[in-house]
Amino acid sequence: MHDFGIRHIDLHGHHVSYRMAGQGPAVVLLHGVTGSSTTWREVMPALAERHTVLAPDLLGHGESAKPRGDYSLGAFASGVRDLMVALGIERATVVGHSLGGGIALQFAYQFPQRCERLVLVSSGGLGKEVSILLRAVSLPGAELVMPIILHRAIPDLLEAITAKVGRGRLRMGVRGREIWRSYRGLTEVRGRMAFIHTIRSVVDVSGQRVSARDRLYLASGVPTLIIWGDQDRIIPVEHAYAAHELMPGSELVVVPGAGHFVPFETPVPFLEALEGFLDSSEPSHTSEEGFRDLLLEHET
Repeated sequence: MHDFGIRHIDLHGHHVSYRMAGQGPAVVLLHGVTGSSTTWREVMPALAERHTVLAPDLLGHGESAKPRGDYSLGAFASGVRDLMVALGIERATVVGHSLGGGIALQFAYQFPQRCERLVLVSSGGLGKEVSILLRAVSLPGAELVMPIILHRAIPDLLEAITAKVGRGRLRMGVRGREIWRSYRGLTEVRGRMAFIHTIRSVVDVSGQRVSARDRLYLASGVPTLIIWGDQDRIIPVEHAYAAHELMPGSELVVVPGAGHFVPFETPVPFLEALEGFLDSSEPSHTSEEGFRDLLLEHET
């Protein structure tokens, strides 16, 4: 039985929380916005049977610090690199969900020698379209409206109602529980501001403002798996098909009936896809020279 209890480390004067267990080639799991390492709770034990599994709470999320600082994709990617170095993990397969997918793409771009494989799960950074709620958060004044919408008394009341419902025949779905967990995290001022800063770094009123499409060719030498739910209402599955076309050699798995939160909505097909990919692909070994060649070939 693997112990995925929360652990802590200080990096650059900030408190960083993470979960880690298992032995073998490293797999780093990056959650989405408002999420945390608990996003992966349904799949971490199985992965840890043959891998060292690292799932951080990104800065501004979960039990990690929520400073007034840089919440760009580049800063998150650098933070993941720093955590890996501190924990003695040289290279890893990087798996990112939603915002975490955008961070995984940025990580592969910034630190290609450290990325053995890339797994994009309902990933940001692959197209413009995104839910209207996230676009609304990018609007001026959102920080003034959210405290009213997210007043602490409302989640406390609804949680009490949910507990009563749970003792009856009706139960909150897996998707609802995770959304509810994220919702409660936004009732705290620092968590709410970190959420707003994170969203505004990647989204504006017209949609996603950061795209990796012009650089996907750089991942041509990195084994890549794309996993998406065909019922995703936050980032449309069409982004998965477009990315698959732009990344020759990538693998695509679309999970029927799944929404945005594939790792815990449908953990069995998610694990089947991920473990099959890990078993069937060889880790990349990108060199500085190889990365330079890709850049120059694309320019010509």
